[in-house]
Amino acid sequence: MNERILIADDHYVVRAGAALVLESAYPKLKIDFAENYGQVKEQVSEQLYDLLLLDIDMPGTQYKKMISELKSIQESLKILVFSGHGKDVAIQYIREGAEGYLSKQGCEEEIREAVKSVIQKGYYYPSELIGLIIQNKKSNPAEKLSSREYEIFKLLAKGSGNLEIGNKLNIQMSTVSTYKKRIFKKLNISNIAELIKVHEMMH
Repeated sequence: MNERILIADDHYVVRAGAALVLESAYPKLKIDFAENYGQVKEQVSEQLYDLLLLDIDMPGTQYKKMISELKSIQESLKILVFSGHGKDVAIQYIREGAEGYLSKQGCEEEIREAVKSVIQKGYYYPSELIGLIIQNKKSNPAEKLSSREYEIFKLLAKGSGNLEIGNKLNIQMSTVSTYKKRIFKKLNISNIAELIKVHEMMH
């Protein structure tokens, strides 16, 4: 993995420790650091990152607002929330669109696995969160979708992008985008990672 990641935490030991674990597992990773939210915004504005490991209690934090704010700066940014808080807090950030949650109490293996999973699959949810993520969702969410929406839902779950889906179904990218918004709203989800989870639960 030769991706570029940003580790944002106000504690030197945490930043250095996380970097050490990741560098020993993935020597080609490029790792940058930020100590406060101002620095995070600055760096995300200037550099493309494949992943942001984001402490939610750093100086200048905007808490949940940070997720949408950072994604408005860099749309493709994947955010792994790095926190000492429990799963109830984690869920709130995932609802805001974060791609995953990693506990600061996690072991080395978890840090490696979480980073690899977000970079390669697009999400990382500890098993105890999956139940919480899908609760409130109907047992068969597909019933809420029209046949065209369900077709697009399946393609999205396989990782197809808007352009690919547009070409496959012979519709405009803007139409795919409209369908995607409608699917997200009907299923009460906020990102592709949640869509994949809903899809997995059905099959």
